[in-house]
Amino acid sequence: MEIRFQNSPQETKQMCTEELRKNFLIETLVTEDKLKLVYSHYDRMIVGGVKPVREEIILPNEAELRAEFFLERREIGIFNVGGKGKITADGTTYEVEKLACVYLGKGTQHVSFASADASDPAVFYMLSTPAHTNYPNTKCSKEDAFSAELGSSETSNKRTIRRYIHKDGIQSCQLVMGLTVLDTGSVWNTMPSHTHTRRMEAYFYFDVPADQRVIHLMGQPRETRHLIMANHEAVLSAPWSIHSGCGTSNYGFIWGMGGENLDYSDMDAAPIEHLR
Repeated sequence: MEIRFQNSPQETKQMCTEELRKNFLIETLVTEDKLKLVYSHYDRMIVGGVKPVREEIILPNEAELRAEFFLERREIGIFNVGGKGKITADGTTYEVEKLACVYLGKGTQHVSFASADASDPAVFYMLSTPAHTNYPNTKCSKEDAFSAELGSSETSNKRTIRRYIHKDGIQSCQLVMGLTVLDTGSVWNTMPSHTHTRRMEAYFYFDVPADQRVIHLMGQPRETRHLIMANHEAVLSAPWSIHSGCGTSNYGFIWGMGGENLDYSDMDAAPIEHLR
């Protein structure tokens, strides 16, 4: 498990492209039959990804956690953005189709990931945060998630947003997760942008064509930076940073937060005319 420490706004604005990518971008997050985990000191969130093809992959108990098992003091949200998959938690198996989410609460000891068909493997993306109590393990399909249509074709941001883990959906200690899919012809996400110093966030981009990219905007509203991202890459968003993006085609992304509260609408707006 890779460990990443926090970066202040002051040091971040001095970073070159390579330094920005090293500190905030998570490349090669999804590989065949190998689970990758990145532990961020922003709210102690862990970001992970795996594509099980030939074998079942077990969620390991990383030594850095100093725990008896991975979820001894943690909770986790897991999305599938590939073919049909299976998540097994303490003997219960969840059939997980594309864009379905499984939440596993504190105290779940044995977790594994598998694909239903090796020729069309599942792609699992996960976020884990510290937890103070136990909430029930729950699966939510995309049809059962809260859904809303936002934006317009005139501003190139017509999109469907789905909330899965939130205070009116799957219950959690501090984890909030959902996803957004942009309509054909729309490319902008989360614009106007915002910050929320009470919570950090992570973005995971999916369904980005191999020859296309997403320009992810980050940094303080008046000191912006950018990262050019490919399919199945994730980015850590500091509490002081905006998180927005524009693609060279339409795409989807999973957003997830951890921190002080579960209020999806807790944000400090950064009007477009104020961005620099």
